[in-house]
This record gives sequence, structure tokens and C-alpha cells, in this order.
Amino acid sequence: MNLTKKDLSALLKKELRLSFDISDSLVDEFFLSVKSTLRSQKNIKLSGFGTFETFRTKERIGRNPKSMENFKIPSHNKVRFSPTSKAKYFLN
Repeated sequence: MNLTKKDLSALLKKELRLSFDISDSLVDEFFLSVKSTLRSQKNIKLSGFGTFETFRTKERIGRNPKSMENFKIPSHNKVRFSPTSKAKYFLN
């Protein structure tokens, strides 16, 4: 099962008895703040859940499997998630 932003908004509406407009804006603002923090290459630590951290990959050589031609894959930023021990416990 996937949990979408719409589902999160509906959960907030139900649990906190908020309007759809307010719950939608809360979810949107949360994700905007996560995106802007990660874009500035800072880590996000959610206590009791885990850490999102950005890292830069190295430039490397790739190969087209059909033509067997080599090409450069440029370095780029990625996000890594590391769950806390509490999160690992409630998952298992």
C-alpha cells in the first residue's frame, strides 16, 4: 500500500479534526521544508524515525548494453535514509 500526500492530509483531517484546506497546506508545507532543507545539502533528523542525508555520487563510466558503447555518468546528489533503532523495531 502506498501512502500519498492526499492520504496524509485525510489522516490529519480525521485525527486532528481539521479542514481539508488546512490539512493540505500542512502536508504541503512539511514537504516543501524537507525539499528546501535537502536542497541546501543539510541533513534532516526526525527523532524516533530516522535521518535523511544528502551525498554526492562519483562520476563514473556506464555502458549501453545494446551497442556496448561507453559513456560518462556525471556525479549528482542523492538522498539516503537511515532508520533509527526504534523505527527498525516497529518495522519487524
